Amino acid sequence: MSASVTAIGHGPSVQPAARRGKAAYALRRVMGETGLLAVGFVVLVWTLLPIYHMVFLSFTPVSAAFGGRYWPDHPTLENYRIVVTQDHFYLRNFWRQLLNSTLVAVGTMLLVLTIASLASFAISRLKLRHGHIVSNAALMTYLIPQAFLAIPFYKVMGEYGLLDTHLALALAMATFAIPYAIWVLRQYADSIPFELDEAAKVDGGTPMQIFRMIYVPLLRPALIAIGTYALLLAWNEYLYAFLLLSTEQQHTVPVAMGYFLVSDDAPWPILMATAIIYALPPTALYYAVRRYMVSGLLAGATKA
Repeated sequence: MSASVTAIGHGPSVQPAARRGKAAYALRRVMGETGLLAVGFVVLVWTLLPIYHMVFLSFTPVSAAFGGRYWPDHPTLENYRIVVTQDHFYLRNFWRQLLNSTLVAVGTMLLVLTIASLASFAISRLKLRHGHIVSNAALMTYLIPQAFLAIPFYKVMGEYGLLDTHLALALAMATFAIPYAIWVLRQYADSIPFELDEAAKVDGGTPMQIFRMIYVPLLRPALIAIGTYALLLAWNEYLYAFLLLSTEQQHTVPVAMGYFLVSDDAPWPILMATAIIYALPPTALYYAVRRYMVSGLLAGATKA
């Protein structure tokens, strides 16, 4: 009887304490979420502000580029017309240079996909001896900054007679993308059941048939993600394009956009319009393959 009375007596004091604990937990949760939202909002504004500035200037007449407005009083498409029609001294080879950027980007993507897929197949599926050492050693190359390798790359390309060719730039960009591509594809390949390879071998399949008919189709999400990564890496490259390509006809668009900065009165609105036009193809590509990016880059990160 006394025990039941004691339990009943403690009930009113326990319940308010429990409610206060739940209220404090809810308050901390709300404050934590509010803080995360505030940080996310600041990051979002910080990210979108340069894009807004770029769009704003692209619709601004050149004469009003420094008018101090948040939006032009008289928006115009004249800057885009100048870019499309190459009606400016710095843009006289714009379409040729856009083609150069496309060739280099596509060439880099093909090199990376071909070499990385074959290397990952040999390491993961053929159980290449010391293959894990090769894969890890390839990642060690990222300890050396790309800028430090610029002069050695220039020297090597000169010795092989590849200077001022798109192949030189594609080879340089592929060099920086292949180690990461091998690592990602190998991780993805390890998640593919080995029973598929064994069944193909029982049916008389050769290693190249297994690679072409089983490995590559199953690797499609990762290949799309890696191909997009390699293409965008080459598409946005400036340093090596400026170093390895010497003639204006061979330059890519990022190098051509640097022409605008050599004069004191740079036409910033035309430069921003050029940048937006140049950004449209990779934006469209990323939108088209967006569902493959996360699944392709993260697949194989966990073991089944």
